[in-house]
Amino acid sequence: MDAPSSRYPVSLTVDYPDRPLDRLSTFFRIFAIVPIAVILALLIGSGWHSEGVRRGIEYATAGFAVAPTLLLILFRRKYPRWWFDWNLNLNRFLFRVSAYGALLRDEYPSTDEEQALHLEVPYPDAKTELNRWLPLVKWFLVIPHLFVLVFIDLAAYVCVFIAWFAILFTGRYPRGLFDFVVGVMRWQARVVWYAVLLSTDRYPPFSLQD
Repeated sequence: MDAPSSRYPVSLTVDYPDRPLDRLSTFFRIFAIVPIAVILALLIGSGWHSEGVRRGIEYATAGFAVAPTLLLILFRRKYPRWWFDWNLNLNRFLFRVSAYGALLRDEYPSTDEEQALHLEVPYPDAKTELNRWLPLVKWFLVIPHLFVLVFIDLAAYVCVFIAWFAILFTGRYPRGLFDFVVGVMRWQARVVWYAVLLSTDRYPPFSLQD
């Protein structure tokens, strides 16, 4: 029998650009992102923003199937596959827009194609892999993560600001800053899929690493 993998079941990676990034697109990114951000806002609810901590709270009342999933896991021990696929694909779209806003890539975010951002979440067997009662307290269990995310989100914004200047002058996103920003997004994704989108009962690691 194979030993369980030590790798966390939620994985998010972004391909590092293999060419110089477009300086003009980078300079006007705050304006270029508006049309796709409006589309995203229409899908997940008004008041779209990129803060990782508050984003998770928005999921519960917006376009993600959160409350119905919680109730179905609790009473029927089921996570309908099409609800899971909807959550996954909408979350991928959200992170593509976030990656574009964070200057990680200069391809305009697609509503359906994977592009250079890869978010992988295995579909859970709700009867054998998910505790029916745990979703009721996961919001409380992730409070330490939310506290840490407040500070690393702020650090990520600083990194993006520095990267903006670096791209304008060199065409390159400094690799250390790139890896840190992607790591913050990865941390956000793990917390969201544990506490909000409910795909795993495995507690998220306090780590930026894949």
